[in-house]
Amino acid sequence: MDIKGEIKRVLQIEADAIAAAILKINADYEKALNFIMTSKGKVVVSGVGKSGLIGQKIASTMASTGTPAIFVHPTEAAHGDLGMIMKNDVVILLSQSGETEETIDLIPSLKRKLIPIIAITGKADSSLAKESDAVLNSHIAEEACPHGLAPTASTSVQLAIGDAIAVALLKLRGFQKEDFAMLHPGGSLGKKLLLKVKDVMHEGEAVPMIGENETLKKALLEMTKKRFGCVAVTGPDGKMIGIFTDGDLRRLLEKTANPFDMKMKDIMIVNPKTIGAEALVVKALAIMEEKTITVLMVPDAQGKPSGVIHLHDILKAGVV
Repeated sequence: MDIKGEIKRVLQIEADAIAAAILKINADYEKALNFIMTSKGKVVVSGVGKSGLIGQKIASTMASTGTPAIFVHPTEAAHGDLGMIMKNDVVILLSQSGETEETIDLIPSLKRKLIPIIAITGKADSSLAKESDAVLNSHIAEEACPHGLAPTASTSVQLAIGDAIAVALLKLRGFQKEDFAMLHPGGSLGKKLLLKVKDVMHEGEAVPMIGENETLKKALLEMTKKRFGCVAVTGPDGKMIGIFTDGDLRRLLEKTANPFDMKMKDIMIVNPKTIGAEALVVKALAIMEEKTITVLMVPDAQGKPSGVIHLHDILKAGVV
């Protein structure tokens, strides 16, 4: 068998099926979106077999993009889960044939509750299509399966239609990436948009600091103890007035043979880059990348060192 040729054949059939679905877009898509947007409830997606699996993905995509949605299996609905479907909900039923018995059996109960039914089906004259308030046509010319048995192109079209509806709803709701992050706090995007410096910084006794009149020797002891490769230099009022890093030490040693008795106010770096505790961690990372540094001090409202954040803390938090 020509493996590459077979893979290409399958992908081409599925791509053609999705392209053909574009030509079948009609007013029912607008009706479906209006049903969902004007609903005071949630979207309930249901289907059996492969259509059911696609339905689960559609419900999940909607829920993660601002449209409350759940999946209810038709068989479970007939045994009590019908109670999950309330009168203000909208139901999307998937059945390529439009004649799947378990799916069709849901319709009378939905009709009694006056629940709008949106069908995703490949048969426009099927029982499901006839009983639905909006029909999204998922008809295909052929399955990619050479025997025409395994749902392949048909499920690809169902999934694409579901994605199209979910994304259209996302835009209608004005759903932004910040909203997406709120629903995905554990993901990288969520952490980038939600995690603050105060959530990962070291504070209290862990913060390396030294007075401006202390010697470099004492500062090095503080740097070694706290192990951040830097020390904040404070004035008489406790406010941060400078910083000294291990990089500064190397440069100082190149110019001075014995600098260890020098006072910090004479060798510190004034006006160092800092970041606020309420700032996003991703901002701290941007500063570090721009300035080619690995640590930032975090002053409080009075300008006193209250925390320190290291590049390792950002990496450990999974922001990048």
